Amino acid sequence: MKKGMLVLATVLWALGLAYAAERQALVAKKVTGPPIIDGVVDSAWEGASPLTIRVMGGRNLPNGSTEVILRAIYTDDNIYFLAQWKDPTESLRRSPWQKQTDGSWRKLSDPTDRGGDNNLFYEDKFAMLWNISIPDLEKNSWMVVAHLGEGKPYGNKYTLNPGETADMWHWKGVRTNPVGQVDDQYLDSTRYDKAKAPEAGRKSDPKTAGGYFDNINEAKTGPKWATKGNNPAPPYWILDSEKEPIDDSKYKPGDEVPGIVVAPFVGDRADISARGIWKDGVWTLEFGRKLVTGSQFDIQFSDLKKAYLFGAAVFDNAQVRHAFNPTPQVLIFESRPGAF
Repeated sequence: MKKGMLVLATVLWALGLAYAAERQALVAKKVTGPPIIDGVVDSAWEGASPLTIRVMGGRNLPNGSTEVILRAIYTDDNIYFLAQWKDPTESLRRSPWQKQTDGSWRKLSDPTDRGGDNNLFYEDKFAMLWNISIPDLEKNSWMVVAHLGEGKPYGNKYTLNPGETADMWHWKGVRTNPVGQVDDQYLDSTRYDKAKAPEAGRKSDPKTAGGYFDNINEAKTGPKWATKGNNPAPPYWILDSEKEPIDDSKYKPGDEVPGIVVAPFVGDRADISARGIWKDGVWTLEFGRKLVTGSQFDIQFSDLKKAYLFGAAVFDNAQVRHAFNPTPQVLIFESRPGAF
């Protein structure tokens, strides 16, 4: 193990020990009506008890740390979450194309990135990980699915044994927020293979349409598409329903064009609706889905007497170097008898 990886592993182990005694329950409150998922806190959240989770080890955040304040509410059919965290900057400038003085295009990137580790031209993100079938997770930490090294600057994610899975909810400030969704993904036990399984155990739920794709022409020398009206960025995304062929004459040196085209997911991957708003150094993110989706790739909140283990992570303009808490947190429902 390289020296940097050894230091990182030691830090994460120490964090796990420090957090071991901090676990409390996020209590989902029963409500009669759902919130409006618009990133604005409304009356539906009144009386929902907050759970504060300290996350650490992330790139770009002050001292690598912030606190996530979570709330949860539910109706007869759906569950909703409100997440708020401090982030000094709203980061949406995800690898745009920039026109150069000679008329060519350059895709802006992090010069220190050696493959999948962009911390300069990226986006803010938030993720939750739910245990579906990892045994004894409450006695361990989320480090059981984190595997350092293996050809990646921040390692790979996969469960240890066949049949063990986790549900990953991955909100992305550029790729999914404009279309009002969270990217619904999951983890399984697939080991890393550079050619056959470069993402190891991290998989996406099935979709029938939609999603996002890079905005690049066939020659790979510049953007293929533009926003409606061929206006320069911002915004730093192009809606697939509004994209237009790039008209190079509309741009002057220094102008930027989004590097990504986005559309709403359709199918299993579209289960989670969301909207995040950044204001005055704070992200406010509302998201929700059905209690029971019926998908084999999803956590099913079918038993309101059960406790559900989860984790949370914050990405500040970082592709992979997120701030997180390795201790599994717990969601319980208000109707559950007794106290956690």
